Amino acid sequence: MKKWIKVALGVFLVVFSLSGIAESAPLPAEKTAIVVSVPMEGVVGVSLENYLEEAFAYALKERAALVVIGLDTPGGLVTSMRGMSQKILSAPIPVAVWVGPTGARAASAGAFLVMAAHIAAMAPGTNIGAAHPVSASGQDVQDSELNRKITNDLAAQMRSLAEERGRNAGVAASMVLNSVSLTAREALDKKVIDTIAPDVPSLLKWADRRRVRVNADEVALDLRRYEIRTFEMSARLRALHFVSRPDVAYLLLTLGMLAIVFEVLTPGGFVLGTAGAVMALIGAYGLRMLPFNWAGIILLAAGIVVLVLDLVVGGIGVLSLFGLASLVVGSLVLFRAPGGELLNVSFGFMAGVALTLGLFFILAAGAVWRSARKRVTSGQEGMVHDEGVVVEDLTPYGFVSCHGEVWKAVTEDGTSIPKGTRVRVSRAEGLLLHVREEKTESLKEKGAERK
Repeated sequence: MKKWIKVALGVFLVVFSLSGIAESAPLPAEKTAIVVSVPMEGVVGVSLENYLEEAFAYALKERAALVVIGLDTPGGLVTSMRGMSQKILSAPIPVAVWVGPTGARAASAGAFLVMAAHIAAMAPGTNIGAAHPVSASGQDVQDSELNRKITNDLAAQMRSLAEERGRNAGVAASMVLNSVSLTAREALDKKVIDTIAPDVPSLLKWADRRRVRVNADEVALDLRRYEIRTFEMSARLRALHFVSRPDVAYLLLTLGMLAIVFEVLTPGGFVLGTAGAVMALIGAYGLRMLPFNWAGIILLAAGIVVLVLDLVVGGIGVLSLFGLASLVVGSLVLFRAPGGELLNVSFGFMAGVALTLGLFFILAAGAVWRSARKRVTSGQEGMVHDEGVVVEDLTPYGFVSCHGEVWKAVTEDGTSIPKGTRVRVSRAEGLLLHVREEKTESLKEKGAERK
């Protein structure tokens, strides 16, 4: 009996000790999820495509639980949009695209990126849609059959993306077929997006504990504790992205063409021509990513040529006014084409450039006009109408002193003029001056009177 009591007592002590150890052991700390924020603003092009690729590589390296793309774009290249959509679809990490902050948009190519995301969200006061395809010049594709094929192809892609993410495929396709544009509330009501969030923390709170399908697996998001790490664009990509902005492309193109025209009209140097060619090429690179209007390009070039022509012909500023008008109209319609209306040059920026160029050329033209009216004061032409003194009798040829120099001269009427007589130059032909006698006393007569 005592033996069993001892065994029971030993078991009790062991259990009690283990429970005490379990109670005293610290609980594991709650895991902190890494959320990579990728701010993406501007035209969808090669630079943003490379930026997204670098962001995904960084997220994988940091073992991020979620990538949040903050999107604000007017659209861009179809090829870059397809590449970015494929990267989002095949990403091994859940991707949320948030159209924000308030006032942002996911127009044209941006709508495809929203549809491709695992989580699609918009901030209040934003919009999405207007995804009808246009050509590089901003116009509808001229060939009706080709236009129909491209439109149907993109509409099918939009439906495919929406179906893949369980969203309203019909409304999504209408963004391509009918250029439908939706507000954040309309997009949520029509099940084009998943939620409306005023900021990223609100989006992460909504996404916590939700399940998304990443490739073939279902992933539950644990975002109770998270750390947001922002991945910024590299300096190289920022430079490429900067020149694709409408304002910058417009300024570079305008200044480049102006420098090239000046170089053609005043040959002999290379600085203006080289600088103009570089600026025009960089501006053209920016235009390659923008839907532009050829009429705007032609009007810009014509305006610059007319402004420079006013200087060459010595106008009084009238041509400069026409050139300025052409420059302003070209600036207004440069990106105002179907699809290009989303990429307007800032009116204040355009007005500043046009006003600066216009004032410069009008003032320069006025200076040229005043210079043309001013009497020549140097060289042979500068001696016309000036006085001189005969230093060797003109019979009718001889020599006169004018401007401190001795010149061969001939009398205008063929008469003889004695030495010491004052004459006035009527015209110059090469090194020969044509003179006429001044109706004043000669130097000899003055000397006789003094005696």
